Amino acid sequence: MKPGLLRSSLVLGPLAAVGPLAIDIYLPALPAIEADLNAGIASTQMTLTAFFLTFGLSQLVYGPLSDQVGRKLPIYIGLFLFIVGSISCGISTNIEWLIASRLLQGVGAAAVMVIPRAIIRDMYTGYEATRLMALVMLVISVSPMLAPLAGTGLIAIGSWHTIFFFLSGAAILTLFLTVFMLPETLEPTHRVPVNAKTFFEGTKTLLSDATFMGLTLIGGFGLASFFVFIASASFVYTGHFGLSLVQFSIAFAVNAIGFFASSQVAAKLGQRFGMTQVIVYAVTGFLFFELILLSLTLLGFGTLPVVMFFLFCGNACLGLVIPSTMVMALDKHGDIAGLASSLGGTLQMVTGGLMIAAASQFFDGTVTPLVAAIAFCSVAAFVLMKVLRIGRETVTGTSAL
Repeated sequence: MKPGLLRSSLVLGPLAAVGPLAIDIYLPALPAIEADLNAGIASTQMTLTAFFLTFGLSQLVYGPLSDQVGRKLPIYIGLFLFIVGSISCGISTNIEWLIASRLLQGVGAAAVMVIPRAIIRDMYTGYEATRLMALVMLVISVSPMLAPLAGTGLIAIGSWHTIFFFLSGAAILTLFLTVFMLPETLEPTHRVPVNAKTFFEGTKTLLSDATFMGLTLIGGFGLASFFVFIASASFVYTGHFGLSLVQFSIAFAVNAIGFFASSQVAAKLGQRFGMTQVIVYAVTGFLFFELILLSLTLLGFGTLPVVMFFLFCGNACLGLVIPSTMVMALDKHGDIAGLASSLGGTLQMVTGGLMIAAASQFFDGTVTPLVAAIAFCSVAAFVLMKVLRIGRETVTGTSAL
């Protein structure tokens, strides 16, 4: 491990975890929000969709901006907007106000999702970048394991409003961490002026790069399966399976452990077998487990233990896919790492938001629509991998990537 790798992960991890925390910690509150604000399930889920869409689209601004002015100033701007949005969520009195506040939260959170990836690319490439990305994922993984339990505790001592005041406090602490512990990683000599010409030229380069697009969307459909689960899990686990809020939080954490554990070995497996082969086997495993789960659910065997087991296995596969695809998608684009990171993040977040919106049209409170939507994501990732010939090697041994 290079000197500073662990320290970097301890700074970048909390930064990158701000967005996931804003999602996971309020999941136990969704039924309470629905009841308190007299909103239907679809309207309540819109608070997630709104967050994901601005979370994704706003990355198109922060990435190029960070290429021009450096990495730290856009982080300050994003954290400020996130703090304001969180406070606004906390004082909202109707579902429309909450949705609008979540939109602002997403705009702010986008900065601390996209820029840490660009910072990683500033400092490392290849195997070492994957190790640092995995360490950042380790910190992020604490969020789905502990955040729902924390949200349940905050509801117990206050209400769902308390969760958003807690988020504003957490963002303030992260802001101080950034100011005092995070160095500027983009030297002035490496900064790229942002204008319409360079933006569109860079975007055209990325959109025409089959490797970048393929890896980004494969990771995107993996993330989308998480987003669909996040949007529906509290309703399914508490309504369909009859779990309490604490039991739901524990079940949610168990599903996250598979991702957390496998992400920590992604770099080692990539170094030993090649990153493309790791992606191929992991995407195939994701498809395998989710199609079995869908089949069992349609046959009437979609019990809580069955659902949790196969989601655990599928998430373990995604723990190998997501950090690997993120790193490899940026590898060839170090000169526009901010733009590449932001465009990749936008594509992934919008994919997730659209999947939530599409799946919510079929959601009936049972587990079947949830499982079917996740299976669809696995099929889409697998088809993309095959169409783009990811991992297919020629007779001379050179990878398609």
